[in-house]
Amino acid sequence: MESYGNDNSCNTLQDSGSNGSAITTRRSFLAGLGAGAAAMALGAGTVANAQAAGVVTGPLRASLGASAPAAGKTAIKFFGHSSFSITTPSGKVIYIDPWLKNPLNAASAEADLTAAKAKCDAIAISHGHFDHVGEAVEIAKASGAVLCGMLELGLALAGHLGYPRDKATMVTLGNLGGATTILDGEVTITLVPALHSSSLTVPEAGEPAGSDKTQTVTAGSPTGLVIAIKGGPTIYHTGDTEVFSDMALIGQLHKPDIMLVCIGDHFTMGPKAAALATKLVAPQTVVPIHHSTFPLLTGTPAAFEAELKSAGAKAAIKVLKAGEVLES
Repeated sequence: MESYGNDNSCNTLQDSGSNGSAITTRRSFLAGLGAGAAAMALGAGTVANAQAAGVVTGPLRASLGASAPAAGKTAIKFFGHSSFSITTPSGKVIYIDPWLKNPLNAASAEADLTAAKAKCDAIAISHGHFDHVGEAVEIAKASGAVLCGMLELGLALAGHLGYPRDKATMVTLGNLGGATTILDGEVTITLVPALHSSSLTVPEAGEPAGSDKTQTVTAGSPTGLVIAIKGGPTIYHTGDTEVFSDMALIGQLHKPDIMLVCIGDHFTMGPKAAALATKLVAPQTVVPIHHSTFPLLTGTPAAFEAELKSAGAKAAIKVLKAGEVLES
């Protein structure tokens, strides 16, 4: 479980149970985020919110369905760690776990953040840890992106960190097993289980953003994200998790084309378990994520590839570096 140091200069991510040596700062995560009241307002009318979000109201439509893709294609851009953008065939842009300022993306973080603030239609977050929430609030304030994820996560982000309340409502937030169709019917996001934890570290009541006086608040259950693009691929982002046998049901129900699977170990499953997870889900393509960011994350793509072969998984592995794009 991530823990946070509390010296007078900055808050730091530390390895629990070690000598307390700092791994990375999280000051940038809190800087500029306003604290707010805990409750979330739905805004003036569910129907109006649904229309503003581009949500399909009434019965959900089935849907088989950032870097600009080729005509008719979906572009999946990796920013390092667990952060991606998805650009749909129509040009809509979704960010997943948008920690753009992660160490693996240092060279282009500012340019990527500027681009996200200029064009982001939706943000999907798997759970509340800082390395997955990232710059979501800053991006949403500038772009007006709707928030997709667990209801409690949205409540906490809006109430404590200032995510725009009219963009974090029950219209686009949900719970496990629930599907939300957004962006004029082009994208359906289903929340699926993950074995992890989920919380937010926020300023204490009355403290300004970036304060060293913090508290931990619940952010609901951790999730994986199944993102189906109309006329494009179905993408399964595992979030942070251990392997579990019901991943086979995710494969059966959603038939993901692309699986974005955590492999780093220590805070998530490592390469061997990730290979078994891939075999259970049976995607066509698998992309290893949540590795190489901190020294504690010892799982490597090379080890994962070897374990895939050992497990007899048939998925083709695609190793992406920060800034690279996978088109489908």
